[in-house]
Amino acid sequence: MPKLLDQLTVEELAAAIDAGEDLTVVDTRPAESFDAWHVPGAVNVPYHPVEGLGGGTDWDDVEEIVEGQRVAVICGKGLSSTSFGFELSTRGHDVQVVKGGMEDWSKLYDVVEVETDGDLFIAQVQRRAKGCLGYVVGDREAGEALVVDPTRQYHEFELVAADNGMVITGVLDTHVHADHVSGGRALAERLSVPYYLSADAEERDVAYDYEGVADGETLSVGDVDVETLAAPGHTTELVNLLVDGSYLLSADTLFVESVGRTELEFGEEGAEHGARLLYETIHERYDPLSDDVVVLPGHVSVDADGRFGVGRPGELIAATLGDLRDELDLFALDEAAFVERLTGEGNEKPPNYETVIDVNRGTAELDENEATEVELGPNNCAA
Repeated sequence: MPKLLDQLTVEELAAAIDAGEDLTVVDTRPAESFDAWHVPGAVNVPYHPVEGLGGGTDWDDVEEIVEGQRVAVICGKGLSSTSFGFELSTRGHDVQVVKGGMEDWSKLYDVVEVETDGDLFIAQVQRRAKGCLGYVVGDREAGEALVVDPTRQYHEFELVAADNGMVITGVLDTHVHADHVSGGRALAERLSVPYYLSADAEERDVAYDYEGVADGETLSVGDVDVETLAAPGHTTELVNLLVDGSYLLSADTLFVESVGRTELEFGEEGAEHGARLLYETIHERYDPLSDDVVVLPGHVSVDADGRFGVGRPGELIAATLGDLRDELDLFALDEAAFVERLTGEGNEKPPNYETVIDVNRGTAELDENEATEVELGPNNCAA
């Protein structure tokens, strides 16, 4: 009887990758799944527990890939990887199986605290595999916090607040998300606190109750002022949050490497209209804001190899507005060129984005397994 295989959690796998440890990650999913999205540096060896190796690969090929190396095997949920791992183990290799597979990898988080003055607290909560960036904004002295754009694993945001001695007094979604299922309503309901969405969300036919926030309205979190700025373009109702006049939670309007795409709500036929709205937002709405304002975006791009487009997991994803005005070429374009750029050939859309939008509008429901399936893959929200 073969010995039981050692398991590796996704947290341990991430730590090993970040530290540059000598580790070969073998992904046993079908090639099409691997090509769409995988752990950084992984090698694809398609394997089925019954049918065995696929893709024209034989065990001599596998031996060349893993020879003399520590191996971590991963699949979708930890099933085919276990069978493959047993086979490798019987061949004398040092093997660990990644517990929970890519499903658990998709739920892995890093928390980065923003350096601020006084009692202001801001933490960026990074969902590593998808590049989703949510926030906890609080007043340390008052012990109050506002959660912004929480993902379905909203307990990650609760832990940040609790670990820093704050109670969550409100939850806000900056818009109806297209790339992930929001945890905003569920968190607000669990804590019996207000759930905020733009007052313009009525244009999205949202099917649940929320407290609408208007352009220019200020939410108070202790003595911290959070001003709402209407920022249409990516979606009709999208809002940005200006925290204490110094930090701009820019959601899917402005990223540190791009801007938000405009066809996910508006469709291909309305993408030009969305692009013109977005141009107006980043030039006219942002015009009064100082170059020193720190932009904290709602996403960072993640490529098919699982790597951030800028920065690294566990490092703050941010830039000053002045630097983005100077360095991001989209700021230098006139309106016609900007619109042409955004409405040209775009990136692949987020997987299952229409279903995700319906869920976040409250017009569709998914169970836990279904939600996991529709969320798999990176966010693809940047133009």
